[in-house]
Amino acid sequence: MKIKWFGQSAFLLTSQQGTVILIDPFGRRFLGYRIPELRADIVAVTHDHRDHNQVQVVQGQVELVNQPEHYSIKDIDIQGTPTFHDNVGGAKRGNNIVFVFTVDGLRICHTGDLGHILTDEQVESIGKVDVLMLPVGGKGSTLDGVGATEVMRQLQPTIAIPMHYSTKALGLLGRILFDREDKFLKVAGYPGTEVKELNISQDSLEDYRGVVTFQYK
Repeated sequence: MKIKWFGQSAFLLTSQQGTVILIDPFGRRFLGYRIPELRADIVAVTHDHRDHNQVQVVQGQVELVNQPEHYSIKDIDIQGTPTFHDNVGGAKRGNNIVFVFTVDGLRICHTGDLGHILTDEQVESIGKVDVLMLPVGGKGSTLDGVGATEVMRQLQPTIAIPMHYSTKALGLLGRILFDREDKFLKVAGYPGTEVKELNISQDSLEDYRGVVTFQYK
């Protein structure tokens, strides 16, 4: 499986059979980020905010995954667990879905804009996680570095991928809106590996154990 990060919370997963999943697209542009023209079989949306739900970025018909339920599409199994975008039951920022994608025998968990520590019931619903994508930008928008580290410890993934944080591509506004990922890395205390694209299988998963970050322009 290949994993690409376009910035913010937008990821592209490609299975060994060639099935393409786009998660939380922000449109063609989000500040300094860009999503190129691409095809996808599945578009998953964790919550209905404009920097996560721009399905039209993919041309043609796609299977839309945007509910906290079970989906089986081509060679991909998907399970959604309802959560919240804040730590007050969604009162401030609404609902959020944590999706687990089973791809090539690996369980990829994308937590969207999760804003709280998981309950025991949510941890049980999510189940085993091989790769965890979780927001770390904090500042009232999502989990911060401390909260993200706690969720990582709850789910115990082999690989954790931080997302939804301030980068150079976001400029000054990004620094105002989000923390940088280094706050999460410091608290997590895991070895980090930087990649342009992550290519993993059941056999190579352990090679990347710890935190994986993506290069960006």
